[in-house]
Amino acid sequence: MVSPRLLALLTLVAGAAASPKPLPSRPQDNLVAEPLVTPSTSEWAPTRTRRDLASDAKSLLGSLGSNIPSYVADGVANFFQNLPSGSAVQSSLGLDDAQLAAYPTQVLNLPPYANWTDRGWNMRFHGNVYKLPNISQSRLDDLADKFLIDTSVAQLPPDQQANARNLTASIFVVQQGNVSVSMNLEPAPSAGSSGQQGGGGATTPPGGGFQNLTLPYNTTSQGDYDVFLPINSFGGIKAGNATNSIQRLNIYAQGATIGNATGYLVPTEGLTVVSDIDDILRVTKIYKPKEGLLNSFAKSFVPWMNMPDIYANWSRSILDFHFHYLTTTPEQATRSYMSFIYNTYPGGSFDTRPLNFSDVDSTLKIRKALLIKIFQTFPRRKFVLMADTSNSDVMKDYPELVTLFPGQVQCIFLRNTSSTDSDDKFPYDTSGFKNLNQQSYMFFNVPDDLKGLDIVNGQCYNQSVKQNLTFSTQGLPFGLSKKAAAGRLMPTAVVQWLPVLLGAWLMSNLLGGL
Repeated sequence: MVSPRLLALLTLVAGAAASPKPLPSRPQDNLVAEPLVTPSTSEWAPTRTRRDLASDAKSLLGSLGSNIPSYVADGVANFFQNLPSGSAVQSSLGLDDAQLAAYPTQVLNLPPYANWTDRGWNMRFHGNVYKLPNISQSRLDDLADKFLIDTSVAQLPPDQQANARNLTASIFVVQQGNVSVSMNLEPAPSAGSSGQQGGGGATTPPGGGFQNLTLPYNTTSQGDYDVFLPINSFGGIKAGNATNSIQRLNIYAQGATIGNATGYLVPTEGLTVVSDIDDILRVTKIYKPKEGLLNSFAKSFVPWMNMPDIYANWSRSILDFHFHYLTTTPEQATRSYMSFIYNTYPGGSFDTRPLNFSDVDSTLKIRKALLIKIFQTFPRRKFVLMADTSNSDVMKDYPELVTLFPGQVQCIFLRNTSSTDSDDKFPYDTSGFKNLNQQSYMFFNVPDDLKGLDIVNGQCYNQSVKQNLTFSTQGLPFGLSKKAAAGRLMPTAVVQWLPVLLGAWLMSNLLGGL
């Protein structure tokens, strides 16, 4: 559990530096319903200043200045930084290689996409191979407690206790390096949840049959695999240049107790939505560490407002719309994300952060790398990009893709988190959108703002939704923009750094408990 003294420090500094971000205003005659404010379920309680609080402040904030890494000012901290490696887990549990070998092998098989090439369908297989040690419940509780603020597993309701233990167990695994990976492929009857038969997002090839294949490379030292490999056109699979339909296959990792996924054969042309998950498809509050950690580690995932209805409508009304879900959550924490998506949204392919991107600096780069990979894989498809303003990498990467891949970005949709959640105190930079056509992007407030848009034909802007963009850093204290603030940015910068510092402290505390 995080010490009350540290929490009090963070509270004190945030309270002194933060000011409410100006909320986008709407005219009285706005045809779109007013956004509902999402109330916070936990607050930073005021705490008296103690003598030893000053020493904590000095140690944590004294180095704020030229020594702060550039990524600190770039956005919100990810709670899943510097997770323990397999060797650290094995050592902490006192397992020798023979004991570890007795545990069953499991595979995190991420739902892949495939493109059509001169050699036929080319599928991207990616995931991680690992062993799941048998950790006692009491030890799991101790480990899970280090992810929680001002509470413990013992204080949680039974369902949240189970969630916290399951996620903690998935983090403390031993990755299996230099092992061969084989797959079995067959037609998939269903995947996803859109209200359509089969779950939406794809169709099932009409024939039967199957294919077995072995990946050409062994796993990395961290258990990862990521490779494109040609597959056969079995079971009535249609050629990608002869159909507009997205076809789905079940993919099973051989020799693993867990390792199934659904793969998507995506035609050469069409429309793909690349969607972030946190605070756009589910309520995370990543910008409020105490609540964000609880929402990520213990509480069951909850959709953000009626976004499932928006995606279900797109799946039903847009012919062969490809859904691709991209999160920078690391692989160990991905299963809960995939389960939530497939139970709530249309079926689709999936990307997450590989283990070799383990620190904050790398995390800010991996999203762009994964975006470039899918754009290059489908050079004749057009893309709808979906995320929220609390991700600084998105605010940079999405407009840059318009220049990097001319004609491929159909729409950019960004939820303005500050307009519906007063807990979001983080500035966001809109300068990248200055030279873009307003018809190609929209900062929206509630899911209903997306209703009625003809995105197939490039209608991406609901004119009733005020944008209020300054094309600079917005959401600074007292309603200032970066240009207006002119040198008075330090209080906001301190607030912006605090979650990063807290995330680093949490991971240090976590690793120290091994």
